[in-house]
Amino acid sequence: MEQPRHILVVEDDAEMRHLLSCHLRDSGFLVTSVGDGRQMRRYLAAPSAAIDLVLLDIMLPGASGIDLLKDLRASSSLPVVLLTALGDETDRVLGLEFGADDYIAKPFGRRELVARLRAVLRRVGATPESPSPAVNSLALGFEGWVLSIGRRELVSPKGVLIDLSATEFDLLMAFLANPQRVLGRDQLMEAAHRRLGDAFDRSVDVQVSRLRRKIEPSGAPNLIKTVRGAGYIFVGEVMRL
Repeated sequence: MEQPRHILVVEDDAEMRHLLSCHLRDSGFLVTSVGDGRQMRRYLAAPSAAIDLVLLDIMLPGASGIDLLKDLRASSSLPVVLLTALGDETDRVLGLEFGADDYIAKPFGRRELVARLRAVLRRVGATPESPSPAVNSLALGFEGWVLSIGRRELVSPKGVLIDLSATEFDLLMAFLANPQRVLGRDQLMEAAHRRLGDAFDRSVDVQVSRLRRKIEPSGAPNLIKTVRGAGYIFVGEVMRL
């Protein structure tokens, strides 16, 4: 029998925290809830902590959800879903910029909440499918980089392990599966399982920009080029390893 997935809820409003915890437990998750960033850090630092995903409110006392996300991303690829205020695009874009895997705008329905969390957990826990035969190999190489598909790991030409969020991994897979081919924003949204928001907002561009900074360090060749009015194209040579 499959082990229930463990969600850490970080929400300062006691009533909302209780409601979230009840909804998630009723949907089959294990749930731990805390009220601020200090408690979150203390719990995650415990040797016994076995969290599968963090559901993180942006508006917290003390350190904000964005600050906590940045700190977490410095040392971990643990999936993070943000709770944001309805219509606050700035928070959503900042969250994606700093490595959130998805966001949910308040108010939200129980079914949407559970569906989004399960979708993120599936993406993180499973090897993605791809239309390209090359992506079915165990690893892909490009310009000295190595992407291990089964382990979801990216290693730089200097042998450094590069941390990728679930969204960045999916986007990179889409580019490597379709080298020398223009991919529109709608196609990239599909590759990222529609967690990037609307194709006409900044979410797709933000995530591509984050991926670029990781695989195109200063002085390195530009591997992902913008095609004005059409989307993006990966111009590097991709090899099966």
